[in-house]
Amino acid sequence: MSAEDASPGFDSGLEHITDKVGGLNTNDGAIDRPQTDEEYGQSQITLRAIVTSKEAGVIIGKAGQNVADLREKTGVRAGVSKVVPGVHDRVLTVTGTLNSIAEAYGLVADGLVKGAPQMGMGGVVANPNTHPIRLLISHNQMGTIIGRQGLKIKQIQDASGVRMVAQKEMLPQSTERIVEVQGTPDGVQKAVWEIGKCLVDDQERGYGTVLYSPAVRVQGAAAPPANGAGPGYGAPRTFNRTGNGADFTGGQGQGPAQGQYQPRREGARSDGQGPPPPAVEEGEDIQTQNISIPADMVGCIIGRGGSKISEIRRSSGARISIAKAPHDDTGERMFTITGGQSANEKALYLLYENLEAEKMRRSQIPEAQV
Repeated sequence: MSAEDASPGFDSGLEHITDKVGGLNTNDGAIDRPQTDEEYGQSQITLRAIVTSKEAGVIIGKAGQNVADLREKTGVRAGVSKVVPGVHDRVLTVTGTLNSIAEAYGLVADGLVKGAPQMGMGGVVANPNTHPIRLLISHNQMGTIIGRQGLKIKQIQDASGVRMVAQKEMLPQSTERIVEVQGTPDGVQKAVWEIGKCLVDDQERGYGTVLYSPAVRVQGAAAPPANGAGPGYGAPRTFNRTGNGADFTGGQGQGPAQGQYQPRREGARSDGQGPPPPAVEEGEDIQTQNISIPADMVGCIIGRGGSKISEIRRSSGARISIAKAPHDDTGERMFTITGGQSANEKALYLLYENLEAEKMRRSQIPEAQV
């Protein structure tokens, strides 16, 4: 019997942990930023990582002993998502103070280094005493970790002795990207502390993150029907988001906060009467979420003559506004989605399905034609 099979009770409750991701981000108004390393170390955050099924077996341990020891030694809340048939990836979620999370990931890296040979992972190890940790980072917060011209990520690597690679693409149906950290367990602990410090500093940009969830997906499939059902999709996709941050504090009848970035209202009428009110189901409040879309993908979302964005608005019932200009030096454009929770989730689903379809289309075009 595998280590995974022997630990049935240690995955329960992860849904609730992911609902609390970004627990720092639930305060309204001004945020007091940590000033010292001690204050940073006591900041509460959640940091997730993708692990393979074999890695999950090492992390959980026989009858859940390893993950229980991890919780006891560091004081973190930790768990691994349940197995999805046909999918090899699982998600490790760790919640606690920055100090305890860094220590926990150091222990995880140490366990993987020691457990890799027994589990048949990795084959020939190019760098002895190292094992890659694939952290999940919000696309909107990636710039803080990379820094201008890559200076911050270089600084983290130099300080910790690890090697870091940030993936350019977001994971399917999410706004998370992978940052792979490879180094000694001590180096991983130092790097995670520095990465966590960046996330604490840039916590507002983590609001509304669509969390990656391992699932069976049909490669190259077109966007599903408006109801979310179709071949390979099953029930409508549920999006996990981080906390109740600024993207979700706009209640019914509330306008944007003073100084808040206000995008252009795409499709507003010249007589001053805006588009129809967003769809809101009984018992739902109007919510607003901002997401960044890569500049070279904006056209495929809008479509010829605005056809695609109009269809997404119609199908979801959400109001979608598009910023006229990039919001920072990444060149990305801000999309603002307003409506009830159900309408917003459907709009997000359709937006990201369009993005995935475009990425697939581009990947199949010979390089000379792109």
